[in-house]
Amino acid sequence: MVKKRAKVGNKKAKAKKIIKRARPKVKKAAKRKLSPKRAKSKAKKPDTLEASLEKIGEVTHYFPHVNAAAVKLIKNGLKVGDSVYIKGHTTDFKEKVLSIQLDHATIPEGKKGQEIGLLVKSRVRQGDKVYKI
Repeated sequence: MVKKRAKVGNKKAKAKKIIKRARPKVKKAAKRKLSPKRAKSKAKKPDTLEASLEKIGEVTHYFPHVNAAAVKLIKNGLKVGDSVYIKGHTTDFKEKVLSIQLDHATIPEGKKGQEIGLLVKSRVRQGDKVYKI
């Protein structure tokens, strides 16, 4: 509430009266309920590309000086020449595998359970998913 002071009577009067001024009430906006048909369209839809692809690994580390990612392979294998799709919170690109390394040695194929080094064209982050196209 805002308080406003007002003088009473003449200048000699020392007593002051406090007048309270009421603020207009503001109505809160009511949340609209969506129709069932509209609620379905508002629901988050899974990315169709991710749903159709097979997840083969996850990024565990990124080396910015050499543009390489450490990828833990969890399914199948990955060969030089295969195409991969890397998707994360801020990452989203497709790329052809040009080089695979294991313990600083170039290998033609990575197998399930190995943590390989993969040359990438842009920055990836820990936790990004790697899909085989």
